[in-house]
Amino acid sequence: MNRICEPELMLEPIQARAYAEADFNGSDRAFTTRILTLLAAPAATQAERPPLRIVDLGCGPGNISFRLASAIPEALLLGIDGAAAMLEAARARQALEPRRWPGLRFLQGRLPLAPEALAGLSTPFRPPYGLLVSNSLLHHLHDPAVLWGSIQTLAAPGALVVVRDLRRPMTETAVRGLMRRHAARAPVVLRRDFSHSLRAAFRPREVADQLKAAGLSHFTVKELGDRHLEVVGRLA
Repeated sequence: MNRICEPELMLEPIQARAYAEADFNGSDRAFTTRILTLLAAPAATQAERPPLRIVDLGCGPGNISFRLASAIPEALLLGIDGAAAMLEAARARQALEPRRWPGLRFLQGRLPLAPEALAGLSTPFRPPYGLLVSNSLLHHLHDPAVLWGSIQTLAAPGALVVVRDLRRPMTETAVRGLMRRHAARAPVVLRRDFSHSLRAAFRPREVADQLKAAGLSHFTVKELGDRHLEVVGRLA
């Protein structure tokens, strides 16, 4: 099954509401735990000494951003997304408990970021970042090189990169099977988006080729479960 691109941005307010209200606790908890485990591995880079600067690329309504900000309260974390509706949901959640995540900020921006995009942020939230994470952004990008190039631009030396994304099934029959298994009871908008995203996603071999072209061939790519892939690596 060939890749079929989907819109790069989730601009519909109904999408933001659906994603903010959906129960992704299981997968979000697993991804956050994986990040924290990798971060705890022995390392001697300045990038990983407090205060850690983190950027969440394609943060959506902030699911992973809030989890990381809670787990590492001393960190300075910037969530970036191109969709205003998604960030409205994230900021509304943050406003409910304004003192809970003092080191968390959100920024509307589309990769690759223009030089002036970060100008309004206070210096502690600007690059370089010691931890760069991305959850389900890659498959939205029509040109995947945008993500890998942005990571290299924003990262500190020795920074840890952890990316999780969907992977494209081999056949339409497999797409329908995943839909039944994981989205049978989901709202219509989530079923629609999940179907489109599966068709827009990359396969591990394709991602490995992207990394090689970006000069990041030392990053590892592996399959996760029945529908995800993971990319992990450190910048030189």
